[in-house]
Amino acid sequence: MRNDRLKSWLTDAPLRFWLRVFAIQLLISNYSLLTAQAQVPNDDIEHRKVLQLNQAVQSSTTDCTVQWTAVDEKLTGKCIEYHNDQWFEFTPRAAGRYYVNIGGQQCHDTRGVQLVVLTGTPGQPATYQVLSCISLGSQEDVFVTLENLKAGQPCLLDVDGYLKDFCGFNIAVSSVPRGMPAMALPPLATVIPSEKKLFTLRWTLPDSLGTVTQFRVLRREAAAFRATSRATVAVARTTFGSSNTEYSWTDTLAIPGRYLYQVVAEASDHTTPTMVQQQWYAFSQIMPNENYFSGAAAAAAKQATKAQQSWERRSHRARMKRLANLRRQ
Repeated sequence: MRNDRLKSWLTDAPLRFWLRVFAIQLLISNYSLLTAQAQVPNDDIEHRKVLQLNQAVQSSTTDCTVQWTAVDEKLTGKCIEYHNDQWFEFTPRAAGRYYVNIGGQQCHDTRGVQLVVLTGTPGQPATYQVLSCISLGSQEDVFVTLENLKAGQPCLLDVDGYLKDFCGFNIAVSSVPRGMPAMALPPLATVIPSEKKLFTLRWTLPDSLGTVTQFRVLRREAAAFRATSRATVAVARTTFGSSNTEYSWTDTLAIPGRYLYQVVAEASDHTTPTMVQQQWYAFSQIMPNENYFSGAAAAAAKQATKAQQSWERRSHRARMKRLANLRRQ
């Protein structure tokens, strides 16, 4: 009986082998199908998604690739590096000012997305004209202002994950702005650390912003996803009815870190919010004073020094012993 079973198993072994191969191939095919479905259709400019005014759409940069024949890095310079872009299109019915609102970002890293707005023939970079180019560097809800758009002239919007970040996001071209004005951040590398917990932010009200009624102060730690509103500063008036031009606000920091401060000017007549100040501040931990190494700390340091010296003496004796053995040989 056992011999018959063994003979049957050996006869069916090739069939089992090929069934397993077929199962593995089926799993690979299903995985490839799921991967393909994760990539948005507008990964290529030929399949760009058409945006309707004031209608937000959801998208993601995950698994997107760069269609290099549709972009020209010389046009954007250092503003953007292409990694996983996708394409949208918007055609205004009336000439004027419009806003590209980007919100609801959910990213793998902190960096957020990049946006380039162009005019020209899709897929022909020689015809492109750059209207706007911005790298966000965070996951804030932001808007980009597009001035003097022409009626009936299509705009191409190219969205990319900043420094290869994978992001889900909402995008809309709107008649009203949503969120904060999108602006390039000041360089973080130039920040000089300070031991002061108190930081005073100073800014000026430009003459061009005569309708401003208040300033909103925001703060974001360098590694944080989004900023938090820290204060609202009302525009002050002089005895002659004009607005004061110089303002300041002081913050108290409890935790060491690098912080980005932003001041946004806002008006009650629904005019576009304006960024008037951006500044990094680095609060460093206060270094120990000269009396720090006393008591238990001094004893621990002394014990560590002795242990190091003892280890060096043992190592020296072992090395001398090996040399002596070599000479005897």
